[in-house]
Amino acid sequence: MTLLPSAADLLASAHVVALPMRVRFRGVEVREAVVFEGPCGWGEFAPFPEYADDESARWLAAGIEAAYAGWPAAVRDAVPVNATVPAVPADRVADVLARFDGCTTAKVKVAERGQGVDDDVDRVAAVRDVMGPGARIRVDANGGWDERGAAEALARLAAYDLEYAEQPCATVEELAGLRKALAHKGIDVPVAADESIRRAEDPVRVARLGAADLVVVKVAPLGGVQAALEVVEACGLPAVVSSALDTSIGIAAGVALAAALPELDHACGLGTVSLFERDVAVDPVRPVSGRLVTARPVPDSGALDELAAPSERQQWWRDRLARCHELLAEGSAR
Repeated sequence: MTLLPSAADLLASAHVVALPMRVRFRGVEVREAVVFEGPCGWGEFAPFPEYADDESARWLAAGIEAAYAGWPAAVRDAVPVNATVPAVPADRVADVLARFDGCTTAKVKVAERGQGVDDDVDRVAAVRDVMGPGARIRVDANGGWDERGAAEALARLAAYDLEYAEQPCATVEELAGLRKALAHKGIDVPVAADESIRRAEDPVRVARLGAADLVVVKVAPLGGVQAALEVVEACGLPAVVSSALDTSIGIAAGVALAAALPELDHACGLGTVSLFERDVAVDPVRPVSGRLVTARPVPDSGALDELAAPSERQQWWRDRLARCHELLAEGSAR
């Protein structure tokens, strides 16, 4: 267990930043985060604003692990990554994909509020057209469909030879039912669980109920690299490592997790720094030839100043960090 530093120590080196997005992603136009330095390097604390403190505390634990404890040994020095295509119109797909150097897998957002399945089909078709028949395409609905809607949408999207569908439905029970429905209809689209892993009190329940073919794991929501490794082992399913729209500081933790997995058969969703107009690091963690190497990014002091969040947002994040630290301290005391 990582020795918990004091909140004062964390806040002493903390910078609250606001990174503008190139395109709106999951409703986010500006991504806010706290980065702080410890003896092992830099950590990140960036739970989405709507998350409650008890859930957000795990994100702080992951940042503390990065800055104060370090990560498990790697078994590979680079990991393959996928391109990420937000819910943009089909005519913008080529421009988005151009930012992901050498990626041969794409994750495409679907089930966006205010859009329909026709929009999803057009977007996925455009990705297939740009990337060609040899590329892998996965879709991510973020739980946006019910079981029936997911089956109907995936019946159409399956024509584009999907690698898998990520969190097509919100609940574990719906995922389990969808897998059975797809098999019954002869629709060959594997199901991956994301939110049902990272936002669940019992992330292994997905595996117990046969609700997924593979799991998507994210370092920060699970409390750190070591904790995420333990979840993957307990689930006993193939794993894909993905980002929670992290800065390069947080992405480095995702790369560390992917590099430490005993098996890694799928490209990872860790190329999302390319979605920012600007990043905090001297050398932003962006894919080269479709891969990311294991590294410890160092913040650019100029970028930290120029990307500093407004003063009221800085105070909001500092207060939030302090509350989450208190929850971690209470947990350590029990």
